[in-house]
Amino acid sequence: MKPNTNHPNPKPLSKTLSLFILILCSTLTTAQNKDYSEAVSKKADQIEQKVIDWRHDIHQNPELGNREVRTAALVAEHLESLGIDVQTKVGVTGVVGILKGDKPGPVVALRADMDALPVEEKNDLPFASKVKTMYEGKETSVMHACGHDGHVAILMGVAEILSEMKSDLNGTVKFIFQPAEEGPPKGEEGGAYLMVKEGVLENPKVDVIFGLHMDALTEVGQITYRPAGIMAGVNDIKITVKGKPAHGSSPWLGIDPIAVSAQIITNLQTIVSRNVALTDNAAVVTIGAINGGNRSNIIPEQVEMLGTIRTFSNEDEALVLRRIREVVEYTAKAAGATVAIELPYSLRFPVTFNDEKLTEMMLPTLEKSAGKDNVTLIPAITGSEDFSYFAQEVPGFYFFVGSATAGTDMKTVGDHHTPQFLMDDSSFKTGVKAMCNLVFDYMELP
Repeated sequence: MKPNTNHPNPKPLSKTLSLFILILCSTLTTAQNKDYSEAVSKKADQIEQKVIDWRHDIHQNPELGNREVRTAALVAEHLESLGIDVQTKVGVTGVVGILKGDKPGPVVALRADMDALPVEEKNDLPFASKVKTMYEGKETSVMHACGHDGHVAILMGVAEILSEMKSDLNGTVKFIFQPAEEGPPKGEEGGAYLMVKEGVLENPKVDVIFGLHMDALTEVGQITYRPAGIMAGVNDIKITVKGKPAHGSSPWLGIDPIAVSAQIITNLQTIVSRNVALTDNAAVVTIGAINGGNRSNIIPEQVEMLGTIRTFSNEDEALVLRRIREVVEYTAKAAGATVAIELPYSLRFPVTFNDEKLTEMMLPTLEKSAGKDNVTLIPAITGSEDFSYFAQEVPGFYFFVGSATAGTDMKTVGDHHTPQFLMDDSSFKTGVKAMCNLVFDYMELP
């Protein structure tokens, strides 16, 4: 029977009925926003040693970008054992796993990078890397000197926990194991850029993406974050200065590309100090390699320089790159030399940008994963990350997990990309909990 909505004097609800409705609404709201963090924490404790063992194995068997064949096979085998749908050879050696929850909802992507670096390890560890391979035509040692081995192990652990809790997932999880974050070999495509190009954020379409990075300069149990631009955009550069060779005793008969290169390096330093509004954003212009000549008494024909540029906005990137070209070209011209500029030379990453609304929504998740006092807002970092390519396409949130042993003097810690880089095994559990909780809490949002 249809209710009479035109009653001239409808009776007010009784206090008892009003209270019942209030309690019912509150119960429904609570049911729609379950907290799975306690269950996640217990499972993270149970799986901790497996994560550590995976990390040791990957660390002992590092592979360079676009060559992560063994690592990819390890990941794929594990995901398949969990009943997760697996795609391989995405972006050369990447692995993608898709876990559909028992209930419909958003698609949440989680990303871990897999590649190591051409660095010789100098840590006395039972699982230290002894691997050597060819890199740019030369034999080189290989080491996980940036924590990517930990990232892979953490996400393997997250996949195991979430697959066990599949019935509680209100949506789909896409696990992205990415190759070549440090940049693909010269002449190849790779990394996040190629995975996006090949459609990794589609089928099913990703709604948000989360990523983490271990931090050797922050203590175990700590999480650090920043909304908006958290890591710099990067371009690398190659400058080739061509002069006129001459005997070292008669420099006036030639055009000295070494002297010109020295002037270029000095003049490049004025771009940051005189052209960038440093109160708004930081910037870096660094020449990291210079090669030319082979004898003390010969002025060579050319000199090659390699460098890196870091900026925190599209506007600053355009400004700095324009000024670099002007400074290099006119400095060389003034000396009578010619110059070739390759900018970018082999890689470009945009600014790693944390969606501000998403960061605000998920901050409580980080706080319950590590404890509110252990989650810290940090300044922007001049390092770079190709996670930025994912975050350009969908809202992203990227944060750091401390991996330095508690009480360590940070002045003695081996930095990232160095032979002394270290991570405390107890650090990975924080990452596992945080990533799992981000998935559940995002899926539980109204």
